[in-house]
Amino acid sequence: MSNTKSAATGGLNTEKLIDLCEGADFWHTRAFPEQGIESVMMCDGPHGLRRQPEGADNLGINISLPATCFPSSAATACSWDEELLYEIGKAIGEEARANGVSLVLGPGLNIKRNPLCGRNFEYFSEDPLISGKLAAAYVRGMSSVGVGSCLKHFAANSQEHCRFSSESVMDERTMREIYLAGFETAVKESSPAAVMTSYNKLNGTHTGESRRLIDGILRREWGFDGMTVSDWGAIFDRVEAFKAGCDLMMPGGSGYGKKRVLAALKNGELSEDDIRACAERVAAFAKKGAVTSTVPCDMQRHHELARTAAVKSAVLLKNGGALPVSGSACLIGHMAKELRYQGVGSSHVNPTRLTSVTDCLDWPYAEGCLSDGGTNGELLRTAAELASRVTTPVVIAGLPDSFESEGFDRSHMRMPEGQLRMIETVAAANENTVIVLLCGSPVELPFIDRVNAVLYMGLSGQAGGEAVAELLTGKASPEGRLAESWPVRYEDVPSSGLYGKKDALYAEGVFVGYRYYDSAGVKPLFGFGHGLSYTEFEYSELSCDGHGVSVTVKNVGGRGGAETVQLYVEPPVGAIPRPVRELRGFLKLRLEAGESRRVSIPVSERSFAIWHGNAWVVPEGEYILHVGTLSLAYTPENTVSVTGKDFSDSWYKTLSGKPKICDLERLTGRKYVQSEKKAGEFDLDSSVDEMAPHSAVMRLVRRLVSLVLRRSNGGEDDEAFRMMMSGATGSAVRNLCICGGVPESVLTLVLKLANRNK
Repeated sequence: MSNTKSAATGGLNTEKLIDLCEGADFWHTRAFPEQGIESVMMCDGPHGLRRQPEGADNLGINISLPATCFPSSAATACSWDEELLYEIGKAIGEEARANGVSLVLGPGLNIKRNPLCGRNFEYFSEDPLISGKLAAAYVRGMSSVGVGSCLKHFAANSQEHCRFSSESVMDERTMREIYLAGFETAVKESSPAAVMTSYNKLNGTHTGESRRLIDGILRREWGFDGMTVSDWGAIFDRVEAFKAGCDLMMPGGSGYGKKRVLAALKNGELSEDDIRACAERVAAFAKKGAVTSTVPCDMQRHHELARTAAVKSAVLLKNGGALPVSGSACLIGHMAKELRYQGVGSSHVNPTRLTSVTDCLDWPYAEGCLSDGGTNGELLRTAAELASRVTTPVVIAGLPDSFESEGFDRSHMRMPEGQLRMIETVAAANENTVIVLLCGSPVELPFIDRVNAVLYMGLSGQAGGEAVAELLTGKASPEGRLAESWPVRYEDVPSSGLYGKKDALYAEGVFVGYRYYDSAGVKPLFGFGHGLSYTEFEYSELSCDGHGVSVTVKNVGGRGGAETVQLYVEPPVGAIPRPVRELRGFLKLRLEAGESRRVSIPVSERSFAIWHGNAWVVPEGEYILHVGTLSLAYTPENTVSVTGKDFSDSWYKTLSGKPKICDLERLTGRKYVQSEKKAGEFDLDSSVDEMAPHSAVMRLVRRLVSLVLRRSNGGEDDEAFRMMMSGATGSAVRNLCICGGVPESVLTLVLKLANRNK
């Protein structure tokens, strides 16, 4: 063992070093005052602070101190506005500091590979550039007030189904270009305090135990020098986690794996240098990031920022002239008076105040549907009668809480049947119908041709009602552009054929979202980057000097507004299949009516590169740069001739139909074998849900857990209960030790009983 001692952890013996690398409890790190190491607190984010009061039950996910609930990341991503994300990060940081919180667990950068992921409302985009740039801005804002951010979930965690035990299988190029690229941008451009590893395996290894992922890519390649922390209960083998450099195991208090670590030290499997390196980073975070004094913040200003964010993030999907509203109008839909403004799960914020649309607009109102999305004849008749009496009926609709949540995925892309009936009824009564959508992910819109306008708000936070009112009346103009594609139907999604299985098989490779739709010629309902305004913009004089692309943008409409300038690169046809266009830069600018401005977007070799072999390379040939309606041919320097596998007869060349497991095997060069266990093979990595079909003991355990969690949830069998059950019975049983304090010896005994029930 090494006897090297640093200034930060000098004087701590081996056991204390191990203890330092485990949380003190659910939310705090351990303190060693004699070394000057104080305990620091962390809390959930990312669109607002979820700080639970002292002594609160950690299962009570909706119990937290009041905080500003900003629009979720699915909404703010549509702003394409780095300045806005900086201000949001700064505001949440101020509230964290006021509450003695040193680390906010967010933002989430997982790629929206499939619209059914139940946690998509917490993530930014299907594109890693938007994800990385906006996350970096958020982190810089939070850092500016002395509070740390924690990027999550590293990496390739794009489904909730079996998230505790799934394996993400993909080829190296897909991993580098799509699923790691956003994290890379955020790390390099913002230096976050921490990065959180995910539950899933990535190509055979748990992410928190992957030396290549943490020490190799994150630290050595990208230069990350902060702390890595496990997701709660996501350490499976603590010895391997130390070797990989996963610094802090959360939550703490159970001492999980300590005996195994001490034994590994004794037999030479693990070195003290590995442990001390992790402990040093935890100590450095505690010393540098500790919030030593609380500073009050301006909550009214934060509420106003939440309203501004909701306005800037709203996407006008369709407008046949009904917006902004003129003449008489009415509001229809349960969500007009009870706004769906955030998602369900660990990101749930207890808002400081909450405004509904009916609070902000004194228009006639009809309920139209029930809170669960159902309806009845009387509600529909009343809605139709009201709609027929006004110039513009506005229907507020979307997805109820039960449709999208952390812990489980959606089963389809449809809206509730009752809401669809309400919309169809109102549209039949008045062709000038406007729809305002409140949901954290794309939904199918079978009514799109029968309504005049559609305004997408996402999950718009506590000031969403005010924002909707400003946008409907024309006080503000929609600025948002979609940060993810909206397919016509779920079957159009390239991953739809394999999504929803235990393991996540990324057989579509780099062809995610618009990269697939554009390349395959599959027309989405609304494309990536789409968004209308109450004014119009015109582009001219596109040029490129090798360092940046410049273009002149003019507001040719009758009122001021904001435009998002988007730069796409179209590669030459080559040996390696590539999307026909990829986003390589963007900027947001605001122009008054008649105003024009010349702007530039930087480009570099990376703007044209692919991951090939073991490096980023630029394949030779002529590239086409697209900005707005303009195009320009450009040949970058330092190009190389690239050869690769023969894809001539593969899905990746034709993009016909859906990719299959055999395509993934060809892409990765690895035979995929699904990881299924049966009685006699269960271990601490198995979940109660996996074992219950084979074991009477585990069926009993599941019933007992269900009773306890339902009681803690006030007897409700709702989406919060489903999420808690997913965490308790869907995770590895070792989690009962890490998070629940059950002795490992007890779990071992229970496993023996389960394995006998064949």
